[in-house]
Amino acid sequence: MNLRNVAIIAHVDHGKTTLVDRLLQQSGTFRENQKVAERAMDSNDLERERGITILAKAASVAWKDTRINIVDTPGHADFGGEVERILNMVDGALVLVDAAEGPLPQTKFVVSKALKVGLKPIVVINKVDRPDARPTEVINEVFDLFAALDASEEQLDFPILYGSAKQGWMAESPDGPKEQGMQPLFDLILRHVPAPQIEPGPFRMIGTILEANPYLGRIITGRITSGLIKPNQQVKVLSADGKVIEQGRLTKILAFRGIERTPLDEAEAGDIVAIAGLTKGTVADTFCDPAIETPLPAQPIDPPTVSMSFIVNNSPLAGTEGDKVTSRMIRDRLLREAEGNVALRVTESADKDSMEVAGRGELQLAILIETMRREGFELSVSRPRVVFKKDEATGALQEPIEEVVIDVDEEHSGVVVQKMSERKAELIEMRPSGGNRLRLVFYAPTRGLIGYQGELLTDTRGTAIMNRLFHGYAPFKGDIQGRRNGVLISNDQGEAVAYAMFKLEDRGPMMIEPGWKVYRGMIVGEHTRDNDLEINVLKGKQLTNIRTTSKDEAVRLTPPIRMTLEKALAYIQDDELVEVTPKSIRLRKKFLDPNERKRAEKAREAVA
Repeated sequence: MNLRNVAIIAHVDHGKTTLVDRLLQQSGTFRENQKVAERAMDSNDLERERGITILAKAASVAWKDTRINIVDTPGHADFGGEVERILNMVDGALVLVDAAEGPLPQTKFVVSKALKVGLKPIVVINKVDRPDARPTEVINEVFDLFAALDASEEQLDFPILYGSAKQGWMAESPDGPKEQGMQPLFDLILRHVPAPQIEPGPFRMIGTILEANPYLGRIITGRITSGLIKPNQQVKVLSADGKVIEQGRLTKILAFRGIERTPLDEAEAGDIVAIAGLTKGTVADTFCDPAIETPLPAQPIDPPTVSMSFIVNNSPLAGTEGDKVTSRMIRDRLLREAEGNVALRVTESADKDSMEVAGRGELQLAILIETMRREGFELSVSRPRVVFKKDEATGALQEPIEEVVIDVDEEHSGVVVQKMSERKAELIEMRPSGGNRLRLVFYAPTRGLIGYQGELLTDTRGTAIMNRLFHGYAPFKGDIQGRRNGVLISNDQGEAVAYAMFKLEDRGPMMIEPGWKVYRGMIVGEHTRDNDLEINVLKGKQLTNIRTTSKDEAVRLTPPIRMTLEKALAYIQDDELVEVTPKSIRLRKKFLDPNERKRAEKAREAVA
């Protein structure tokens, strides 16, 4: 059977997962009456909640006499470790662009990677049924983007289709015939995407996606470069520098048929398959016949830019809400995550009770923490810190810089520019993007962007859209103003009392509700001044047998500040931690004892 391997590239929320749903339905992969979850490819709970693709996934459809393997790539730059490797598995790419929003930075991120590996893209303008669709201008923007990314003449001569994945049709013009459904897209893939190039020789394959399966152990997905494989065949694994990592037998060979994995008796070069049976081989390693000595070239991976400490939860409430609390459990879980996610770097700290985790961005680390708390873990995490590096020539300190694109209503652009300049960002471009909106492009240090998303939404009444992309390293930009307010700290352990909280309202807004468990050293609110203040939220009303003439009024409290995980990570300072459990997110001081806090503060001042 003929083969085509194609990746779908798109910005978050431009409709790629819906497009795959339609391709699966119209190719006859699903029966007419089969019930299929919407967005079948977003299998992870967090992906469904947030509407983003975190892990790359594959599906396969048969059209005419050709099998088309479709790989859904993550759009977020934070998950870029997945993207680079996936593009080496495919021979073509569908670049899916929203007919109203046009190409956005995450499109740019993945497209730049696709053009670099020489893929010839097909451009699909989706959502042409939107009332604010502007397909012609968007095509020009796509062309400009490709040109800016140094696309070759051949890559710039891209075919275009218009349509609506939601309504299930594609055509050669925005108002083209809708009766053919997805047929024009299938036919274009067969015409434009080349069949996989097959090299001569015995079996070789690069590991691209790694996952752990409770029944089969480690499963490695990749595209077979040469040769063929069968179950029980002997293979060896080579690292990028040619060292032998392990030798073993394949227990299973699986391939996608629809969105289901099916065991195969034989797989040949060009196909995308998953293999099981090996215990050490990982992503970017070469899986090959025992006779082969040289590994296949693997794509280098962008460096991590943000790191955090994952620490054992040692608060007085530790172990009351989760069942995975020991340092060994946390360490094993993080090392397991790092095996499958090449963009993560996990190292053990000298004191053995914390792990240092470095990744591509706060979103990637926040997703990891959220996944762990849902699995029953309890842990404390530090404020995200950026990963600095030294310039080899001059020895000067360098920090990661990101390209930030903010789409905002004109009336709010002033406050955005002001806030971004406070965070040491440089305004590169400012242009109208239609409908009284401006598109602002900045180069900003990563550390200035930690926690800015929430502030941006507040400043622009929720109308701004921010997208970020790793740009490179640049000389250190100097100090950036952090949080200006101090915090209110509980001085005792127990349950918060409404009466006490009411009496303390003039000290600042609270982050807890009456009846919540608090402990000494836990942050319960924000101080109105710039210093920290210890308070007692447990003190109840003194009861006497003397009746007063005035009726006791019911205590009416101001609603507390609600802390989400991302908000909490951005809010804390270096001497504070976020305590994460399956049920709660609490803020606390690193040192719960006030005397220890004072000693640590003095030690810090002595160093400064």
